[in-house]
Amino acid sequence: MTKIRILWADDEITLLKPHIIFLEAKNYDVVAVTSGGEALDLIEEERFDIVFLDGNMPGLSGLETLTKIKLISPSLPVIMITKSEEESIMEEAIGAKISDYLIKPVNPNQILLTIKKHLDTARIVSDRTTIGYQQDFRNIGMSLHNNMDYEDWEEVYKKLIYWELELEKSEDNGMSEILNTQKEEANNLFARFVEENYLDWLSNSEEAPPMSHNVFRDKVFPLIQKDDTTFLIVIDNLRLDQWQLLKPQIEEYFWVDKEETYMSILPTTTQYARNALFAGLLPADIEKMYPKLWLNDEDEGGKNMHEPELIANQLKRLGKDTRFSYNKVLNPNYGRKVVGDIPNQMNNAFNVIVYNFIDMLSHARTDTDIIKELAEDESAYRSLTLSWFEHSPLKEALKEIANRGGKVVITTDHGSIKVKEPSKVVGDKTVNTNLRYKQGKNLTYESDDVLAITKPEMARLPKVNVSQTFIFAKGATFFAYPNNFNHYVNYYKNTFQHGGISMEEMMIPIIQLSPKK
Repeated sequence: MTKIRILWADDEITLLKPHIIFLEAKNYDVVAVTSGGEALDLIEEERFDIVFLDGNMPGLSGLETLTKIKLISPSLPVIMITKSEEESIMEEAIGAKISDYLIKPVNPNQILLTIKKHLDTARIVSDRTTIGYQQDFRNIGMSLHNNMDYEDWEEVYKKLIYWELELEKSEDNGMSEILNTQKEEANNLFARFVEENYLDWLSNSEEAPPMSHNVFRDKVFPLIQKDDTTFLIVIDNLRLDQWQLLKPQIEEYFWVDKEETYMSILPTTTQYARNALFAGLLPADIEKMYPKLWLNDEDEGGKNMHEPELIANQLKRLGKDTRFSYNKVLNPNYGRKVVGDIPNQMNNAFNVIVYNFIDMLSHARTDTDIIKELAEDESAYRSLTLSWFEHSPLKEALKEIANRGGKVVITTDHGSIKVKEPSKVVGDKTVNTNLRYKQGKNLTYESDDVLAITKPEMARLPKVNVSQTFIFAKGATFFAYPNNFNHYVNYYKNTFQHGGISMEEMMIPIIQLSPKK
């Protein structure tokens, strides 16, 4: 194993001989010099893993040497060692991108801990993460085979996301593979949980978790007050793991007051789930009460064209005929326009902003080769979501809302899952094209792969004809027609889809925020 090489520059280096002997006994290779100039010459000629730099050397000062080191090797960790605790000197050093600083006199153990902190952190964190997941693996496994309710499932899903994000930072790919296997098992059992309870939830709301058609009434409506301004921001297709990556960015401006999940209705698509969210009704009830505001799968036209009317109707039914604004952001230019209009929106008690970027990203990943490369796996998909948010008008909008004292609820309509296994389905030409759910008459399908609802009215879904059936894919399966089967499978395998039954699609975040200002 190659020794870690340390460069130590100090004009009193002879006084540090015991420290150097201590480090060499720990199997480090230490090169000692007495000036900044010597240090720079060596850095240009040789490779070092870390530099300890005296801040008070005669001639070329520590800060001057630091600046020149960063020009030669920007990523080389530099630890400043100084006798001075003056704030201005520390600020200068930090501004010049030191990795850390120590105040003289230093002892050997301080030096050793600093080396480990900056060079061994990744390995130590990886080891601890692996051990932590190994310990929790059994606990999660035991939970999965208990008789769990929604809160138990929520806890398991949050644990799986936590370890997924932690292992992402780890060097242990083997543990990530074990986690993926456990997540697949969890999704299979979650599908059974939904299959056993879904229709009961719709008929007995007291036993049901929060769901698309009641989450506005229970989680958003109570926050709308005439003396405050509340924004409901719906980020289409936002998963719980993606929220965890956005959270630190948003916490710069907001306190997270509540961090919960709710259950998307089936099908987990914008047409059904978001209309239910805004209407406060299940799809069959929307069609019955507001026939002009609902289109079925086979109808021509956009399926989410009446969201403002659905929101207004729900507010009236709840007894609050509140003035509100509604904006749907489909591109950055319109997003910037919305940011500019926030001062006016602060005059409303309630505002709704719909952001469609993540949904468009998931579709683009299916259809666009370059996006497939950029988001080739779950980690990259999350990373692309974070990158979008960091540079999006949405972040600017949230900052502006926080500065003006607005409250915010962030949520979504459904999530998505990376599909892996095809399941054959046969239907006539009127069957819809979604890969995770199908509805129509005379459907033939592999029964083990689906939840089939042969009486749509039981699931409060619109019934177009007498023999209509809805089927929902479980786990990571997707529907494929026998015709041209292999081409179809190769094209859609490992794409992100929604409409069916999985934790990723159904257990979705709803976050309540208050401004830090």
